[in-house]
Amino acid sequence: MHYSIKVPDAPSAGNLRVFSPFENRPVGSVETVDAVGVEQALENSTALYRDRTGWLPAGERAAILERTAALMTERAEQLIAVAIAEGGKPYQDTRAELRRAIDGIHNCRECIRSGHGSEIPMQINDASMHRLAFTHREPIGPVVAVSAFNHPLNLIVHQVGPAIAAGCPVIVKPAEKTPLSAFALVELLREAGLPEAWCQPLMPEKLSIAEALVTDARVAFFSFIGSSKVGWHLRSKLARGTRCALEHGGAAPVVAAEDADLDAMLPLLTKGGFYHAGQVCVSVQRVYAHRSIARELAEKLARSADALKVGDPTDLDTEVGPLIRREEVDRVDKWVNEAVTEGAELLAGGERLSEACYRPTVLFNPADSSKVSRLEIFGPVVCVYEYDEIDEAIARANALPYAFQAAVMTGSLDTAMHAFKHLQASAVMINDHTAFRVDWMPFAGLKESGYGTGGIPYTYREMQIEKMAVIRSPQL
Repeated sequence: MHYSIKVPDAPSAGNLRVFSPFENRPVGSVETVDAVGVEQALENSTALYRDRTGWLPAGERAAILERTAALMTERAEQLIAVAIAEGGKPYQDTRAELRRAIDGIHNCRECIRSGHGSEIPMQINDASMHRLAFTHREPIGPVVAVSAFNHPLNLIVHQVGPAIAAGCPVIVKPAEKTPLSAFALVELLREAGLPEAWCQPLMPEKLSIAEALVTDARVAFFSFIGSSKVGWHLRSKLARGTRCALEHGGAAPVVAAEDADLDAMLPLLTKGGFYHAGQVCVSVQRVYAHRSIARELAEKLARSADALKVGDPTDLDTEVGPLIRREEVDRVDKWVNEAVTEGAELLAGGERLSEACYRPTVLFNPADSSKVSRLEIFGPVVCVYEYDEIDEAIARANALPYAFQAAVMTGSLDTAMHAFKHLQASAVMINDHTAFRVDWMPFAGLKESGYGTGGIPYTYREMQIEKMAVIRSPQL
């Protein structure tokens, strides 16, 4: 499949070919833009925002989103096939992602109905007499969204959907490895009635051109999902006044107390650690288990990992698919081998199954200095560590410069509340895995893991300003 350039009046600079991560065969292409195309996209968005008489009414935006959700449902299998082809996530998980994306579009529509300003108290002292004040929300301005590869449908919905709901023109740059889903979604938005210039997907031909897009002074809001290195670099380059939200990754910790229910924990840890081959920003990575249960937990988790079916993501029975790049398989294998050399015990996996796939891996007691302990793995590897006192586990969990979602597993309410209070995280899951998420909850990385708060209603709010009107009348 080939997607022509979607920036009105912009010339094409060439083509970017997209390859299957599992088979390394071409599955499609998108046209690229040069600096001229980026400038045209910015001009289009800026012109739309400046013409306030031409802003899309709330009712029209809601109707477009409703029709988009219906089209996504109607074309479900086609969208799933595109996402699997370019991203390699197994069918059962991609189908779940599509359902989330459709629900996310509905969520964006609901934001239009429920979002509103408020009255500001007046007439409570001499200065405020004879006045009425209220706030009204309006779009912040042109949005630029840069997205990641690991959820090629749902992440775009999280960035583009709130912008459309808020009334912002949006330019979206998908990941180079997975642009087809984004372009397909924009086609559906336009089929649902969204005028072309209100959502422009583009693929800059060079990184320098992409950076020029993001850092342009006409950008009012920058939404980024991707690596910490790139996100913080781009934030440092933003024009004055550009607001932003950054969603990076982490090395999500789980604290398993001595009274944790292992039978209940294991399916959760298995899913949370190996879903999408561990390529999730809040994947279970570090499990700190009390010494009395650590060995048993690790060995049972290893058996669960060994039982997972790894391979072709189009196979309905596949549970773990490929890594997005062959180089990532090399990197994960290198980190695992280094950890073993540095003292970790290999309980499962530790080997590549092909150029694209890596066997789900469980390591026991890696050194805290090993890469698998201090960096985001972003691969199918879970580390289990022993601890004696829970405060020791919490201190080790908090020791990294990342803080996103964490978890505690225990039968004690007091232990759960102690962990909730002391874990450095934006969310602490109690008796659940770290990768739990519904799309209407706040989703925020702390420290190096991000900036601002994601989640559809929160992003919708961030893409608006609250303008106040103060009315003075002697009749008040």
